[in-house]
Amino acid sequence: MLIITIKQGKEKSILAGDPWIYVSAIDKVEGKPQERNKPGSTAIVQSSSRQFLARAAYNAKSQIAARVWSLREDEPVDHAMMKRRVQAAIARRADALRSADPQELVQLIDGEKDGLPGLLVHSYGGAEGYLVCQFNAGGVDLWKIPIVQALLAATGCPNVYERCDALLRKGEGLLAKSRALAGEEPPQRLMVRDGKRLAPMDIRTGFTYPR
Repeated sequence: MLIITIKQGKEKSILAGDPWIYVSAIDKVEGKPQERNKPGSTAIVQSSSRQFLARAAYNAKSQIAARVWSLREDEPVDHAMMKRRVQAAIARRADALRSADPQELVQLIDGEKDGLPGLLVHSYGGAEGYLVCQFNAGGVDLWKIPIVQALLAATGCPNVYERCDALLRKGEGLLAKSRALAGEEPPQRLMVRDGKRLAPMDIRTGFTYPR
């Protein structure tokens, strides 16, 4: 596991709950070269006096050099964490999902707010529809398989599609390739409710067709 040492005084924002650690705040990163070069590698973040601060996903290719997973030293970053956080995020939005129009895009996971930095997930059509995911950071991209497994189990929706924001992913040193991760790819054109009106949209890209 990598060890990130923070410059003196820069630990205050982490302790205050800021989930992002910028390159400018880091004194040094210790660990095997292959781990340092792998976007999303798990790291222990420590202060200049070597006190534990956080567990984070490190990415040498991003200006946001690390994204905090947890401030708890006794909470490992593993499959169980991903499952818990996916389940908790969906449970928080269960009422909204149940009451939503089947043609509405409902946000299920909102990145840092749900302890899954860089992950966005929207649902369309309920359990028989589609989940559209964006893995916009190295950490969640590295844990993509357990995250998708947890989504399938928590929602019962069999179709999971990865939508790629090329600019964001390239900034993280990640490949930008949109594809079905489970089940079927959404159709190119679906009617999506936006307030009181329906508009034709390609939910794979977010493109709204002119009416």
